[in-house]
Amino acid sequence: MIASRSFDIALCNCTRIRSHYCQFNRDTCKVNNEMEIQFNGKTALVSGAGKGIGNGIAKRLAMCGAQVIALDVCKESLELLKGEVPSIRIIAVDLSKWSETKQALERIGNIDLLVNNAGIAMWESLADISEDHIDQLFAINFKGVVNLTQIVIENLLKRKVGGSIVNISSIAAVCGSERRGIYSATKAAVDAFMKVVAVEMGPKGRRAVPNPQSRKSLEAGILLRRFAEVSDVVDAVLFLLSDKASMITGTCLPVDGGTLAAL
Repeated sequence: MIASRSFDIALCNCTRIRSHYCQFNRDTCKVNNEMEIQFNGKTALVSGAGKGIGNGIAKRLAMCGAQVIALDVCKESLELLKGEVPSIRIIAVDLSKWSETKQALERIGNIDLLVNNAGIAMWESLADISEDHIDQLFAINFKGVVNLTQIVIENLLKRKVGGSIVNISSIAAVCGSERRGIYSATKAAVDAFMKVVAVEMGPKGRRAVPNPQSRKSLEAGILLRRFAEVSDVVDAVLFLLSDKASMITGTCLPVDGGTLAAL
């Protein structure tokens, strides 16, 4: 059994042809000077922001004008992030603990954007799956998502405003993958949950969009013949969070280089 932070080929629930390279400056986010993405006046909550994709998302949101609150279980990683971007507010919390998470976020203020990125992975054969591993994976990968989503939605409903939620999921949620039985189940649960969130919250002006990823896939199975970089996923997430994606909700955007299309 191998335990690691989740990093898969990303699904952002929807499909679009990506033809622009994102160039960012301190004040705005521009795509070839044709499309600006700004989050001025918005507050974004990003989980799993200590490293990898979550770290990249937090930094880019800050560049685009958002007030960012970064969550991670590792306080040291968060402090390094704040050292790079002093404007980012950091909170160390174990998302597998339901009540402690609610207490830690009780006074965070208003949230407009949520990125559920935190997750863990355990690669193990069916014969090696244990109850403890099931509980660990679902506690962080699924229960943590539900908890943060509930916290943010309650805030949005109280304020009677719209907002956006993006989840980092995995192509493991939609295709079989060896030794990923429980991990795949947690990501499938996230995708199904977000569809329900979209149905319930859509009429109230809130959007919910998942987003999966996987560096464990063989490069030969990727049509574009390269693994996704953190920036590839970050670009997709920023688009989905922005008003440019105002008609996208409850669907998945694969950031997978064509992997699913080749199956």
